[in-house]
Amino acid sequence: MNAAVVTRFAPSPTGFLHIGGARTALFNWLYARGRGGKFLLRIEDTDRARSTPEATAAILSGLTWLGLDWDGEAVSQFEQAPRHAEVALEMLARGHAYKCFATQDEIEAFREAARAEGRSTLYQSPWRDADPATHPDLPYVIRLKAPRDGETVIEDAVQGRVVFRNDQLDDMVCLRSDGTPTYMLAVVVDDHDMGVTHVIRGDDHLNNAARQTQVYQAMGWDVPQFAHIPLIHGEDGKKLSKRHGALGVEDYQKMGYPAAAIRNYLARLGWSHGDDEFFSDAQAVQWFDLGGIGKAPARLDLKKLDHLTAQHFTAMDEGAALQELEAYLSAIGAAPLTPRQREGVARAMGPLKEKARNFSQILERAHFVLTERPIARDEKAEKSLDAVSRRILGELTPHLQNASWERERLEAIVSDVAATHGLGLGKIAPSLRAALAGRAVSPSVFDMMLVLGRDETLARLSDAAAGG
Repeated sequence: MNAAVVTRFAPSPTGFLHIGGARTALFNWLYARGRGGKFLLRIEDTDRARSTPEATAAILSGLTWLGLDWDGEAVSQFEQAPRHAEVALEMLARGHAYKCFATQDEIEAFREAARAEGRSTLYQSPWRDADPATHPDLPYVIRLKAPRDGETVIEDAVQGRVVFRNDQLDDMVCLRSDGTPTYMLAVVVDDHDMGVTHVIRGDDHLNNAARQTQVYQAMGWDVPQFAHIPLIHGEDGKKLSKRHGALGVEDYQKMGYPAAAIRNYLARLGWSHGDDEFFSDAQAVQWFDLGGIGKAPARLDLKKLDHLTAQHFTAMDEGAALQELEAYLSAIGAAPLTPRQREGVARAMGPLKEKARNFSQILERAHFVLTERPIARDEKAEKSLDAVSRRILGELTPHLQNASWERERLEAIVSDVAATHGLGLGKIAPSLRAALAGRAVSPSVFDMMLVLGRDETLARLSDAAAGG
């Protein structure tokens, strides 16, 4: 049964990949991958006025950066329109749908009268049970002949049992008068034809589930397992919007977050596995289930994201971190690393990524390998290179000339030279940072020495000692 699991992510290409959409995609991906199933992608591009190729490309790019691979080719909903129309006509032939010739003016007049009389404005078409012999030669829509009595029940994996009274649901339009299908019909037909077994999506679609279930039932198709997940809110508890800051996945890439940290954070945003906060992709795939999704909206908390990011940087393979750093540079439009810079950053990546919260911090820490002599120094670093500090650096250089280039030996030599001046290691560290990195804040002095190597270290110390 597990191998039969099929989930899907079905975004509308009208803009960037929203962080909420990314979480929906992740939940679908995790559920399918954890059960040996398929994760499918469908682009719901039926709104031709708002759908753009650029938005589609942004969605695909965002999913790719997140590491959410999908099975097969992405399906265009618009291209399936003939199939959607075919199903509408089949429901018509079966007596589960009917032709409605009512005009928009007639529908609005019905609603105005209903409001005036204090009754339901839910439109009830006079054509529902009309004799086909009375049909005029006029444009018409095809409406679902929904049940008027009883209830439509959704057994939702997150929301529980949700009951809709059928007398509160209208006969929705399935095919417009121009022959184009509506979204509500298209979604059902596509999910059926793609073999989708689990529809995991935002709870703003919960009301749609009732009407879509009626289409499944009219066609005699199996209804998928629904799981409607609460939306993401801002830290103020209100629905996520532009006032809360970054909304698109590409924004988080440009902010320098690694994809693994975003995956981990989004998984925890509304789903839990005990008290686990930090976990790997493999653990997420193994642990994820629909029962762990909460009913309350999750709140976006960038402090938690930063905390998780630091843990992911610590655990990250150095080669993978370098590759993602280069992708970050490309995303922000920065110049790529030169071969020399790449080699230096690769050697330094271990200490660079410790406790980092984004790739911008890593680049800042990597300044000492990205820059070249003569080293330009910031104002604070320059102040730490007074006459006494320069003299100490000059004395230090010959002691390092023939020393074994190992951390313990380097620490011992620097400590010994500092001690001859009655100073501790901490007192001369600022001048060493200024000489080696040109910055008052940098990685450990000894990490920098080991990365730069003997010749470059001695050259930078000599420059600083000489006042260069």
